[in-house]
Amino acid sequence: MPLYHNKKTQAVSPLELLITVVMLVLLFVLLQGRGAQSFQTRAKNLCRERLQTIHLGLQLYANEHEGRFPVVTNALSSEEPLSLLLPAYISTTEPFVCPGTKRRLIPEGGSLTRYGISYAYYMGRSSAEGASLLLTDAQVNTSEKAVGSQMFSEDGKGPGSNHHEFGGNGLAVDGSVVELRRKAVSAVPHHPGLKLLNPR
Repeated sequence: MPLYHNKKTQAVSPLELLITVVMLVLLFVLLQGRGAQSFQTRAKNLCRERLQTIHLGLQLYANEHEGRFPVVTNALSSEEPLSLLLPAYISTTEPFVCPGTKRRLIPEGGSLTRYGISYAYYMGRSSAEGASLLLTDAQVNTSEKAVGSQMFSEDGKGPGSNHHEFGGNGLAVDGSVVELRRKAVSAVPHHPGLKLLNPR
């Protein structure tokens, strides 16, 4: 056994360093994407619960208004007609903000039109329209949707991005909540008297 070791200092080669950095960046990107998707999955589940809470208020309203859901003449945003639900039909403002957005919760007793909400509303529907969409996450625009039309953001930016680029939820007149893709898989036509209102 030698009494001493000839220690040669071995430096990390630039190639080894580059490979290590690339691997770390790839790992970070993969984990970041899964983290965002996992967050949005949880947020979509909470969003469904909030939409169902709003549906209860809408149904109570319709029961007292000959089966018609809230309408405000010349409304420009979904906040205006949905404000008619507070406080008589829904006692809290929490359901009006989707947990997938960066919007802050509306203070209790606060005005929906002042603080803004997260949901688009098909104003002009009646309780007889069954499986027709009544409320959805905010959409990219307020036009009729043909099959393949963009409903929600492709890149998680701008209008229609409640759930980043992971689609959204839709509440039907009958109270069922469905998961919607970024592009419409079935047509959502507008009949006379129906107007899609996005939040402001």
